[in-house]
Amino acid sequence: MEFRRLKASDLKSLLELYKQLDKDDEQCLEDSERVWKEIEEDPNIQYFGAIDNGKVVSTCYAVYIPNLSRGNRGICFVENVVTDKDHRGLGLASKVMDMAVHFARERNCYKVILQSGMSRTEAHRFYEHKGFNGESKKAFDMRLQ
Repeated sequence: MEFRRLKASDLKSLLELYKQLDKDDEQCLEDSERVWKEIEEDPNIQYFGAIDNGKVVSTCYAVYIPNLSRGNRGICFVENVVTDKDHRGLGLASKVMDMAVHFARERNCYKVILQSGMSRTEAHRFYEHKGFNGESKKAFDMRLQ
């Protein structure tokens, strides 16, 4: 098992894993390749993963956001945490999340934020075990169509 930042050659495997996150998510490899180029050009966005025999089996991404409050210390937003159904319970997501938190610490962030679907109670327990507080804030989102 290899733990590292993901690269363009991991994209196809990453998109396959994302199908487990949201089976209704429409993906177009050509469009995803274009977006990946944008991601690679931005050092404030990093994708992390556990790779088993060339296949991405656990991942999340982190985005550093500069901030003018809290002593100008930034915020790190973590999203799309997912582990392949056949690789769950092995601690992979924990190690991948540790990579994202390390990314935040390197940039002197004062907090790491993540959101999780309301019904994903098992994931919520995992996040709380990792040190996230599910009671400190209330998150809202607006879906744009």
